[in-house]
Amino acid sequence: MHDDAVEKVLKGKTLQVYLYLLKRDEPVGVREIQRDLNFSSPSVASYHLDKLMSINLVAKDGYGRYYIAKKAEISILESFVSILGYTIPRLTFFAIFFTTLLITYLIVNYSSLNIHALIFAIIASIAFWFETIRLWRRRPF
Repeated sequence: MHDDAVEKVLKGKTLQVYLYLLKRDEPVGVREIQRDLNFSSPSVASYHLDKLMSINLVAKDGYGRYYIAKKAEISILESFVSILGYTIPRLTFFAIFFTTLLITYLIVNYSSLNIHALIFAIIASIAFWFETIRLWRRRPF
């Protein structure tokens, strides 16, 4: 199935179910999904799982539990990376790098600061933190 078709299906509660299964990383039953995602009934969870199965992203094991069969390349998630079970914006690494660079520069060159280097590091740090926070607020999960 094409990425466009996958992106059309992965919206709203269907995306919520997909992200839940990605996070759990183990087979999960319909009722458990319904409870954890606060759906009104198991049939709502089942409907969205069926949609995910129709595009071959989710499969069902012999016990009736669902698991991720294939990871989708979703444009929404390209800006995020998962580390040790936490999903954070990719720009976080750049924000941390430039902030560390700025602090190190201030400590090492305290007596003879170059105003251009200082301004560059401050602007870069602020820009990356701004974009990181903006991405975090728009996260789909």
